Amino acid sequence: MITQWFFTHVDRRGGVAIALLVAIAFLVPLSNLLLPESSPLHIPTYLVSLIGKYLTYALLAVALDLVWGFCGILSLGHGAFFALGGYAMGMYLMRQIGPRGVYADPVLPDFMVFLNWKELPWFWYGFDNFWFAALMVVLVPGVLAFGFGWLAFRSRVTGVYLSIITQALTYALLLAFFRNDMGFGGNNGLTDFKDILGFNVQAGSTRSILFAATALFLALAVFVSSFIIRSKLGKVLVGVRDAENRMRFLGYRVDRYKLFVWTISAMMAGIAGALYVPQVGIINPSEFEPANSIEAVIWVAVGGRGTIVGPIIGAVLVNFGKTYFTAAFPEIWLFALGALFIVVTLFLPKGILGLYGSWRTRLADRAAQKRDSTSQSPVANENVQLTEPQAAE
Repeated sequence: MITQWFFTHVDRRGGVAIALLVAIAFLVPLSNLLLPESSPLHIPTYLVSLIGKYLTYALLAVALDLVWGFCGILSLGHGAFFALGGYAMGMYLMRQIGPRGVYADPVLPDFMVFLNWKELPWFWYGFDNFWFAALMVVLVPGVLAFGFGWLAFRSRVTGVYLSIITQALTYALLLAFFRNDMGFGGNNGLTDFKDILGFNVQAGSTRSILFAATALFLALAVFVSSFIIRSKLGKVLVGVRDAENRMRFLGYRVDRYKLFVWTISAMMAGIAGALYVPQVGIINPSEFEPANSIEAVIWVAVGGRGTIVGPIIGAVLVNFGKTYFTAAFPEIWLFALGALFIVVTLFLPKGILGLYGSWRTRLADRAAQKRDSTSQSPVANENVQLTEPQAAE
């Protein structure tokens, strides 16, 4: 019964993706922790952290695909929600340092001591508790997205105008977080983390657990997105994407549907940022850069907009290419990224997964045509044999 319920709300492609992510969540840490380094199946710790970072990007891409691929909201500011979730986790990690910092202050982070701050700002209260930080990871991006969306969608701001406003939002946050008097570390951001939940954040076992948590949260995001899209709500969202005015004339409160999925997407992006920070080891205002949000759009476009699973493929492939080409050809990487977006837009409008689907459809059509031609060809009657007397007649 559980299996039937699961496949009612998740299609075959999503089910396969969830199964693979759950398997990866267990197999990769086991390979890293249990197999000796001499084994060809051993995955080193640095690679675990690198793949874990790719999976956080994939989670961000799934969040963006939920609003762009299925609701038609092209956000150029989802990097802001990602960064806010990262800062919430970074504040918790900074509070865990305590007297082990450079200035050995048991309460104030090092950058506050350096700037002669006398007491901890009020908005840092509570971040010494993991449960409070976890709540802020989803609450801060969610509240910001709800407020922004309530104003934008009620005003019926759509299309390129909404995209520009989202980009302005993330740029405004970039400028604000660069200031030292904001209490978030200024240009240097938050770094030098020691522990998470009492475990050494640099230890291989901790990094493996963080990887497993990232893979499982990504699997959960795929399930939640599929659940939403395959429900009646999802059908309304697709209708809004394809014919917003018609849905409004039919009596649907379009702004409420858009606000709901926009807020859920922002919360998912915040979780991605929170998982990103302990694996990378730093969070600074550069995460608010508009270019980061644009890159996320590229991941979704490359993998396949409106497919849920495609953005995961796009995020992993593009970031793997970025890791390789920034080391091999650092001068041309940005040009290659721009060219990739142009090529995908012109020749692969449905992305990699869409191309694969079109290829399978063509193969199925050819097989059907072959079956039809075979069924229409004359068939010899094996029961009729011409005897000699019949031949003489």
